[in-house]
Order: sequence, then structure tokens, then C-alpha cells
Amino acid sequence: MAKTKPISLALQGGGAHGAFTWGVLDRLLECGLLDVRAITATSAGAMNALALTSGMAENGPDGARAALEFLWKEISRRSAALAVAAPPSGMEAMNPFTAWTPFNFATALSSFVSPYDLNPFDFNPLRDAIERAIDFEAVAESPIELHIAATNVETGRLRVFTGEEITIEAALASACLPQTFKAVEIDGVPYWDGGYMGNPALFPLIYGKAPGDFLLVLLNPLTREGTPKTAGAIQDRLNEISFNSALIGELRAIAFVRRMLDENWLADRKRKSYRRINLHAIQGGDALRELSLDSKYDTRWGFLKQLRDTGRSFADTWLETCYDKVGKDNSIDVRGDFLHL
Repeated sequence: MAKTKPISLALQGGGAHGAFTWGVLDRLLECGLLDVRAITATSAGAMNALALTSGMAENGPDGARAALEFLWKEISRRSAALAVAAPPSGMEAMNPFTAWTPFNFATALSSFVSPYDLNPFDFNPLRDAIERAIDFEAVAESPIELHIAATNVETGRLRVFTGEEITIEAALASACLPQTFKAVEIDGVPYWDGGYMGNPALFPLIYGKAPGDFLLVLLNPLTREGTPKTAGAIQDRLNEISFNSALIGELRAIAFVRRMLDENWLADRKRKSYRRINLHAIQGGDALRELSLDSKYDTRWGFLKQLRDTGRSFADTWLETCYDKVGKDNSIDVRGDFLHL
């Protein structure tokens, strides 16, 4: 059997597409070849990270896998329950909890009214799902170094929650889309989705004690051929670009440091100040590229299971082709595939 290797995970957000990440994690936990010691995550990635960490603390990898499945079942079930419970209306496209999803609500109304007007009680099916699926005491006591990102509304800066700072409010803040839900206030500070400033943020792994092999699980396509010309396609591409921008900036910095180390640009005393990071990636965007933006809000159980199975398949491929590079070198071409240099 191959040797178990320590690794850090970086989990991107992407709404319901996070079920792809669920599948990736399920396969990696099942194979037993990786020792997950640190995770940085945003939005749906944060939900997956919390379930993994909570379940792992209670019953090891099997517990983590069970917690992930339970979380996604709860998300699907509670979203469906709200759709059924929603009052009938001749204007169904204006109801955020019917089968057409919160995305259609946000798209139709964001130019006219805010969630503070239309959703004054801030109904959020994710809160109930998290409360049932995540043991935050277990998360706080876990040996896994966990970082969850949210965006400070007032300063526009990234806030990274870790340790005992990770509460249900921090989790909801990381996944708070401002077109749909009110900002989540923590200690009087309002927060929105972390994806605006870090999707996911890598610097907590760089400056912490995390293993120097980072496995990125990415959901948003980095490239898309052609010019979008419909309103929906333009919005889709704008979202992809904005939610990838901070990550690309951090990858550029990591690639630059690796080049300095590899080409001996630094004196020996300076070299000790820098870490050599090995980057790996499972890119769900290759499979999710043809799905429209509104599918990120599709929580039907059948759809989520399809995404999970796709994630498991991609993880299998990565294990077969890239696992041997863990602990040795990059298994991706950062400059070519991500930075296009």
C-alpha cells in the first residue's frame, strides 16, 4: 500500500456545485492515502470543510464521509421543504424559496429591491442544515488547522476565521450572497461571501504550520472560449472572473517565490524566510463549465448526487496521475495553466 502523505486542502466556493467537492473529499477520505492536516475554504467549500472536520473528530474518515453526506442531504431537504412551504403566487419568479431557486429571485429583483426589503426575517435554509450537520465544539477541538474566509463589507478586506472563531455565524458569513441574504454581523461587523476576496485564500496555509503540499479543489472555470453575448452568459463569466481573481493573484505570488528559490535568486539567509510550496489541483470547472450560473442554486438531491459522483471520478483520476508528486513537486503547470505566462 502507498504511503500516507500529509497535505493541505484549499476548497473553493460555488453554491450547489460544492457537491462536486463533496465527491472529491469522499474519495480522498475513502482511499486513505492522504493525511489532511489543514484546510482553507470559502462558502460551499467552507461547508464541506466543516463537515469533514466535525465528522473526522467524531469517527475518523468514516465519520467525515458520513457527515458530508448528511450535510448535503440536509441542504437538499430543507431547500425542498421551503419550496413546498412557500405561499402560492402568480409571481413565482419573485419568491426566493420556490423550485426556481434563490438565484432567480436575486436576478429578477436585485435591481429593484434588496433582501432587507423582500426577506426581512432573513430566512436561510443553510442555517438549519448547518445546525443539524455540524458539531462546532468538535471543529474547535480538531487537530486539523481550519480557516474559513468571509468579506468585511465595510473595509472590503478578507477576514479569516480560525479556531474558536469558527461559529455558525462565521460559516453563514462565508456563504452570504448579498443579493439574496442580509449581511451576517459578527461582533457588530457585517460580512458577505468570502469568495469576493479569497476563493479560497491560500495565505493562511502559507503562514501557518500547514503541510507545504496544497491540493486545490476548484469549481469555477478559469478559461472559457468565446465572448459571452447574452445577459445571462455575461453575468456567468463576470462571476467566474471575479471569484477567481484573488486566487490567481496568490498563485502568481507562489509561482514567483518558487522561481526565486529554484533559480537561487536569494542569499542563504534569505532563503530561510520562504517556504517552497507544491501545488496540486482537481479542477471541477472542466466538468462544470457547461452548467449555467443558476445551477449553483439547484439543490435537488439527484443533481447533487450527480455532482458528487463526478467529483469522485475526478479524484480517482488525480490519485492515479498526480499522487506520486505529493511531497516532491508541483503536479500542475501553474504558469501555463493558471497564469498563462
